[in-house]
Amino acid sequence: MVYYTPVKKIADITERDRTIENILRLRQQLDKEIPKRSDETLLLATWNIREFKDNRRKESLYYIAEIMSRFDLIAVQEVSPDLKGLEKVIALMDPSWTYIVTDSTEGDAGGGERMAFIFDSNKVTFGKMAGEIVLPETELVLNSVQFARTPYCVSFRAKWFRFKLATVHIYYGSAKSDPEKKRRPEEIKRIAKFLTKRADKENESYILLGDFNIEGVKDVTMQALEEGGFYIPDKIKKHPTDLGQTKHYDQIAFNLKLEEHMQVFSEDEQKAGAFNFTKSVYRLEDHDLYTEYFPKKQQEKDEKGRQSYFKTYFRTYQMSDHLPLWVELKIDFSDQYLEKIKPNQ
Repeated sequence: MVYYTPVKKIADITERDRTIENILRLRQQLDKEIPKRSDETLLLATWNIREFKDNRRKESLYYIAEIMSRFDLIAVQEVSPDLKGLEKVIALMDPSWTYIVTDSTEGDAGGGERMAFIFDSNKVTFGKMAGEIVLPETELVLNSVQFARTPYCVSFRAKWFRFKLATVHIYYGSAKSDPEKKRRPEEIKRIAKFLTKRADKENESYILLGDFNIEGVKDVTMQALEEGGFYIPDKIKKHPTDLGQTKHYDQIAFNLKLEEHMQVFSEDEQKAGAFNFTKSVYRLEDHDLYTEYFPKKQQEKDEKGRQSYFKTYFRTYQMSDHLPLWVELKIDFSDQYLEKIKPNQ
């Protein structure tokens, strides 16, 4: 649930009316595209929110909160060292919503960002284990370095399903030099193999999700993830997550250790998707409604130039240049368990 009472206090009437109309349209789209939250399923999502700091208009915070509140657990990348933006969104949501966040990443490659897990504590229980993953010297990326942004692993429980969730923001780099090109798939391979070893040793289920900067489903980066021991359902694979919907940057992958009667995902029964919020908010046809908020230099451009600025810059810093990727997982196995232990007839 999102608290909308403060919307009526927006001083600018035009902005207030626009915000209300956009929220209603966004809610209709969410109702249509994402399953209702249920005690029997977990709606898990990952979302790279571009430079998520205290840099967004109040209306954008409502849109982000509305989207987040439709899931049960969300991994978020590119959270700023300054948590004010994240905290403002959480403040709009039901008090049961909380978050766990990493320390900020040092170094140029990491960009100072944090990663976070945001979840409804009425539905999801923190398993009291959280830590950043540091590779041993024998398994360093390119035999010399750690991850540009340290992956973050946290244990959770949702009803019958216990799992460890690891989120990543894989190095992007440049395609102009061989070392740069090699580092991205190498980071993916290293984290996948590292967690596969953990899953086997602990006999526990791991879910690896986040921004892998994967170009396409047949790219070497995708191969590195799958060859590392993780499985990606076809229903997830088919959804690009950039705003142009051509790149498969974000993924949700599984290495599960489950009892025989448990199946958390079925291609036939469960759903997945990438939620394209630009159908409802910050639509291209609305770009002139926001021109007054552009820098003066951008306001003075012609129609085509203003639209280009809105499309590639303004709306991506109000919402994101990534779409949230989500999957529906089954977490209630009561019937299956009882069938398993019932007396022989």
